[in-house]
Amino acid sequence: MTKNIGILVGSLRVESYTKKVAKTIATLFPDDYNISFIEIGDLAIYNQDFDDKNTIPDSWETFRDTMKSIDAVLFATPEYNRSVPSVLKNAIDVGSRPYGASIWDTKPAAIVSVSPGAISGFGANHHLRQSLVFLNMPTVQQPEAYIGNVLSILEEDGSITKKETLDFFQTIVNAFIDLIEKNSK
Repeated sequence: MTKNIGILVGSLRVESYTKKVAKTIATLFPDDYNISFIEIGDLAIYNQDFDDKNTIPDSWETFRDTMKSIDAVLFATPEYNRSVPSVLKNAIDVGSRPYGASIWDTKPAAIVSVSPGAISGFGANHHLRQSLVFLNMPTVQQPEAYIGNVLSILEEDGSITKKETLDFFQTIVNAFIDLIEKNSK
């Protein structure tokens, strides 16, 4: 049975390192997995008044409807100020509301944090994990996916070709697939 995997990238930069890593990881899923990159950069900032007054922005409605068809979510995030970028947190907030109608509930998740530095987005990865616990999203625990010194694995064209890196990415995908299969309804 085909599984729909949504990838949310927390960096909006055109040449985002995080996006390049996510694109490489996306190629490692089996053919019966449908992979979609979900746009989050156009979401209006979350304001509960929109839900309360039923004046929901079109971008929220599109996002929520799209996410309802997604079976599992791969979050790819850089680290901004020891946390996740605001665009990613906003997507989480938009999807979690209105209360009782979260699009995240029980969807398996994986987190990959990416950084040009040695700390590897550790803070963002763990802040995001805290939100996913609250959102009731079973999340891949091992292997932990901290991708540091990302510039050392990117080729000039943005591709990733080092066998040991691709092998590690495959272990992340395999663990995610195992989690998805264990949590299939």
